[in-house]
Amino acid sequence: MKIACCMAVALMMSVGSTLAEGAGKHLFILTGQSNMAGLDPGESFTPTVNKEFGADNVIVIKHAQGGQPIHRWDKRWKDPEGKTPKQSGDIYQATMAKVKAAIKGQEIQSVTFLWMQGERDARMEWGDLYEASLKRLIKQVSDDLDFENLNFVIGRISDYDMANKRYKHWTKIRDIQVKLAKGSPRGDWVDTDDLNEGKNRQGKVIKNDLHYSVAGYKLFGQRLAEKAIALINQ
Repeated sequence: MKIACCMAVALMMSVGSTLAEGAGKHLFILTGQSNMAGLDPGESFTPTVNKEFGADNVIVIKHAQGGQPIHRWDKRWKDPEGKTPKQSGDIYQATMAKVKAAIKGQEIQSVTFLWMQGERDARMEWGDLYEASLKRLIKQVSDDLDFENLNFVIGRISDYDMANKRYKHWTKIRDIQVKLAKGSPRGDWVDTDDLNEGKNRQGKVIKNDLHYSVAGYKLFGQRLAEKAIALINQ
């Protein structure tokens, strides 16, 4: 009798654990400026996460807009003079409206925030504000979704201007992005230095361009997905 009872308890514990691990969907939020806008999740990102978790267990939301500084997402950003810009957090609000509509009535098992932005802030020489702003943004997503164990993947801006000639804070932004990703057990980053050469979507041959090639965007999506999967499965 004791053996049977122990076996029943063990079985119940095993089933309960399996159900807990498999409950809910995996949410992926992709946002940022032009190099995120140029990414088509359907080419490589979504197929990769679907293969890992099953299409029925995945929700992918992308909302991006080219040429935009981080304050279009960070609602508490202030310029070097301490002033709040007129367009503060508006792209973020539009992104989260999509997210909340998609997850309504759904049970969510994991949330991964995928960020590809920083070129505009490098150009505006706002690198000194960027680290605190990106930290706030990640926390902003976590708080708004009431999801404490948020994963995040940062696409590090490419090797377009390593000499900081046109975009004075280019390497400063790159360093911040890697620092934040490495500083969190729930963070990671993606290298994009090899994605900006080849043919773009207009058929033009590019070399060390600000934007990526057709093949580059496909590889970018795959890399983002692989990093996200690793964070979820760790």
